Amino acid sequence: MKIARIRIFSIIACLWMSTSVLAQDGSSGYSWINVTSSSKIYGLGGMNVSLVDDDLLTTDQNPALLGPEMSGQVAMNYMRYMGGSNFAGVRYAHSAGERAAWSASINYFGYGSIKEATEDGTIVGTFSPADMSFGVQYSHDINDRWRGGVALRALYSHYTEYSALALAADVGVNYYDPEHDSSVSLVLANMGGQVKRFDEAYDRVPFDIRLGWSKVFGDFPIRFSVTAWNLTKWHLPYMDNGDGTEAAEPKMKDKFGSNLFRHLIFGADLVSNRNFYIGLGYNYKMRTDMSTYSRSFLSGWSLAAGLKVRNFGIGVAFAQPHTGATSLMFNLSMSLNDLLR
Repeated sequence: MKIARIRIFSIIACLWMSTSVLAQDGSSGYSWINVTSSSKIYGLGGMNVSLVDDDLLTTDQNPALLGPEMSGQVAMNYMRYMGGSNFAGVRYAHSAGERAAWSASINYFGYGSIKEATEDGTIVGTFSPADMSFGVQYSHDINDRWRGGVALRALYSHYTEYSALALAADVGVNYYDPEHDSSVSLVLANMGGQVKRFDEAYDRVPFDIRLGWSKVFGDFPIRFSVTAWNLTKWHLPYMDNGDGTEAAEPKMKDKFGSNLFRHLIFGADLVSNRNFYIGLGYNYKMRTDMSTYSRSFLSGWSLAAGLKVRNFGIGVAFAQPHTGATSLMFNLSMSLNDLLR
């Protein structure tokens, strides 16, 4: 029996709008590839391209942050979200000489069970939509302060009898000054396109330009980060529903200030102890996008914490985009090189 294409893809679009960690504006498909696999990055607002760290999963949004110092690391991530959604993945890195490194990763995005209907609305069962990405990264030290990297990903989606395949590439560069503990990065993200369509519908891969800056000021044990994204367009309007009552009239917000802050994500993390961290992030775009839902006081804010004991590390992050969506992300990492010594 033929499935109603419009109904199915509308359900998927609505599902992703409600579960998108970064609250994309919906102008293209494959927004799920922007979801970080790092609980630390998730806790710092959901995106950070300039964080120089020894955590392998923090490299997923900028391949230039990968380095030979991460050789032998294996890291796993898991997120439990609303609606029975489960996101999970694994990543491994290895050195390629003294100045280069490569990594490989697999990520799975499952959205739970959804009712399946015919074109006349008759329920005929359920199906479980899912997305997967298979990626490789390579980075190389240009000199003592500059590092460049490239990432390639195959993106596979399967929604009932329909499937699609796309290819995407990231190119990044990072400048790190260890004397002043300052890092600046530029990333051309999600360059590519769809190889196999669902049917006749074509979904664009969400190309983006991102700029990030992270800095520790003197002996103050806090690292501050600012990430600018969606730099391919200035206007990011949104509907403000006021207090959410029936008397409130929705208003379109498209002023300079709102557009500016919807391009920026702010984060701060404790760096006084290499074996422990806490982080706090604020994503204004997420908060304003969630104004169409029952937004919570915590909407737009996120929190992360992590602990490293010998060869093992664990991280956790928390966010509540709206009152019906509390999300938790977990990371587990280990160094195989240290274990084998």
